[in-house]
Amino acid sequence: MTQATNEPNSESLTSDQPAFWETRYANESTPWDIDQPAPPFVDLIESDSKGFLPPGKMAVLGCGRGHDAGFFGQKGFDVIGFDFVPQAIEAAKARYGQWASFEQADIFQLDPKYTHQFDYVLEYTCFCAIRPTQRQAYVQTVSSLLKTGGKLLGLFWIHPQTGGPPYSTSEKELLDLFSPAFEVAQLSLAQNSWGDRQGEEYLGLFIKR
Repeated sequence: MTQATNEPNSESLTSDQPAFWETRYANESTPWDIDQPAPPFVDLIESDSKGFLPPGKMAVLGCGRGHDAGFFGQKGFDVIGFDFVPQAIEAAKARYGQWASFEQADIFQLDPKYTHQFDYVLEYTCFCAIRPTQRQAYVQTVSSLLKTGGKLLGLFWIHPQTGGPPYSTSEKELLDLFSPAFEVAQLSLAQNSWGDRQGEEYLGLFIKR
């Protein structure tokens, strides 16, 4: 996402409802979508000469049109992307279905069959899109998906804007939320972020205890 976004005209819609995002996709009002995988993820994987992030089973939360899921799938990861917006899932399947699987689902109500099944969870533009009151539940979702020792690989947008979505966060909030269940292996300013996100995205690597 590149700027704070206003809700659709209906005041009854909120960002925790699929219809809110369906309206955005229908109107092609999706400024968070850069039509390619996030450059910091690309750089990280292509520079991983020591194999610290070997291919494994990965869940992508709020996968949107699937650019990041497709990239990791092409790199040998076994990827499934989740999003509760039908238009996003349809677009992801059409473009990246040969490299990743996609499922229309609410990330807070995933099938129990996915519990502790993943080596990785990938985060980009999902955490900032959910309501701040849902963030503790988000941490619980990530923890429930990962095996012990599994990794959350996240690109978090830390920005000063009020309102939302996208909702702001801080390094301190991220550490406070994730530290109880995760070892924080990295949380640092990302390099090569897209456009005006430069200087506001933080690359995080959290390992489930």
